[in-house]
Amino acid sequence: MPELPEVEFAVRRLRRAVRGKRVERVRVHHRAQGRTLTAAVLRRIAGRRITDVTRRGKHQLLHLDDGAVLVVHFRLDGDWELTRAAVALPRHARVTFDLEGGRRLSLTDPRALCTVHYHAPGHAPTFDLGPEPEDPAFTPALFRARLQGKRGPIKPSLLDQRLVAGVGNIYAQEACWRARISPAAGAASLSVARVVRLLHALRAALADGHENAGRYHRGEQRIPFKVYDREGDPCDRCGASIRRMVQAGRGTWYCPKCQRN
Repeated sequence: MPELPEVEFAVRRLRRAVRGKRVERVRVHHRAQGRTLTAAVLRRIAGRRITDVTRRGKHQLLHLDDGAVLVVHFRLDGDWELTRAAVALPRHARVTFDLEGGRRLSLTDPRALCTVHYHAPGHAPTFDLGPEPEDPAFTPALFRARLQGKRGPIKPSLLDQRLVAGVGNIYAQEACWRARISPAAGAASLSVARVVRLLHALRAALADGHENAGRYHRGEQRIPFKVYDREGDPCDRCGASIRRMVQAGRGTWYCPKCQRN
């Protein structure tokens, strides 16, 4: 699943490409997306101009000139492709937007899990999400207060989108490594000092991600993370071997020496 920096990168790229453009036609190419993008909805979108593209958590919001909003979520493998309208459709195109000027915006997804929801003018979307990690109003005191209601370990707790919006499995464990906190440490038991370190670490990890946004490198290329997917590699800080465990069904990589409970 794309992490927050990858979604933010997609939003910025999309904003540059489509802001101010008029949608001439919308087509649905898979029945899964057709459940929310009905024929009536497609007619409402056609002819509208995209005024802005913003983000809330991992949700992308395409704002239309009549006040309607399209909320897009990549899920596991979704992505955008911008091409000329005259070329063949991308192999896994699920929804396409033909734009003025002969351009086509395609939402692609090999698994067809991506979603697009239309919110009519006057019915702005609402999200059951916590604060954005970079929001200045998200202070260490607020962070610690929100952690007090969590009963489990800190790494799985960070994946609760109601606690903090947009944090995924990779950056949760990267933040724990930077803060020298075990991913198995109790979320509610973290001291004020450790919560301060964790919030700074989370923001630093995401900032690095924003600078190197894009899908993850695999194969012969080293994944640019400190612990994620590095089982058996030496810790960049202390040299101990990185280990892996499973938490709430998700893989967690960590350093057993310098990340303490």
